Amino acid sequence: MNTHPARIVCLNPETTETLCLLGEGRRIVGYSGHAGRLPAAEHRKPRVSVNTGSGVDRICALDPDLVLGSGEAHGEVLGALAQRGVAVHLFNQRSVRGILDMIRTVGGIVGLDHSAADIATRMEWDIEAIRLRSAAERRPRIYVEEWDEPLIAAGSWISELIEVAGGEDCFADVANRTRREDRIIEDLNEVVRRAPDIIIGSWTGKLFQREQVEARAGWRRIPAVGNGELHEISSSRLLQAGPAALTEGLADLHRIVEAWRERRTRVFGTAFTPVTSQEEMSAERVA
Repeated sequence: MNTHPARIVCLNPETTETLCLLGEGRRIVGYSGHAGRLPAAEHRKPRVSVNTGSGVDRICALDPDLVLGSGEAHGEVLGALAQRGVAVHLFNQRSVRGILDMIRTVGGIVGLDHSAADIATRMEWDIEAIRLRSAAERRPRIYVEEWDEPLIAAGSWISELIEVAGGEDCFADVANRTRREDRIIEDLNEVVRRAPDIIIGSWTGKLFQREQVEARAGWRRIPAVGNGELHEISSSRLLQAGPAALTEGLADLHRIVEAWRERRTRVFGTAFTPVTSQEEMSAERVA
């Protein structure tokens, strides 16, 4: 007798993607978020929203055995569902280790402990391989911007991935603040003072506008802006604390860092030259 939940509603894309990665998409009867990263078979399934008053009723109408959510944003909804007798599980993964644990836990929930452990272990190996390749290299200072109005710095797992990829998070001191509003950068000059070598935009729901960033007052003095090191990583690959961040998001970060090092080596003969002067910025632009 199979006692594992057969009808699961996922309120966050991370758990939806994990179930599909395990080959268990058939258990999903409803999900929240975009379908772009999911197999085609999932696109036709009902979407649910936790941002409307009817959200709980709509979820209950799907007759789920289990509802999965993540973070404080889903706490109230899951609490209301639990009061109606629906089984719920609230994750709160905010680190690389937390994401790996979430994958293992989801696997256990559907009876695929070993498969989930294999997936998580392979991810760990890949993460450590990238970390080792980057360990002895010059680390560029990186600013990842989650939002532009107001400016919001990256969260904790992104800060970790920056380090793994061979960079140094310019705003590591605020990365562990769970709420996005607590990572707002009130003073645009603070980014200028921290002088990132690379700026990466990962704006939720819209494209990164390089020209807009370049036009910010005083930002031409930032090495990343002066040297054209403005990049974009899709928010679905980086900002979601799930499998995509540990695979595609990390690969994107590593590729950007490696390209930065290659260009510096071509210009200066080494990637270890300190980034301090306007003269160096000019030399890189000429190259």
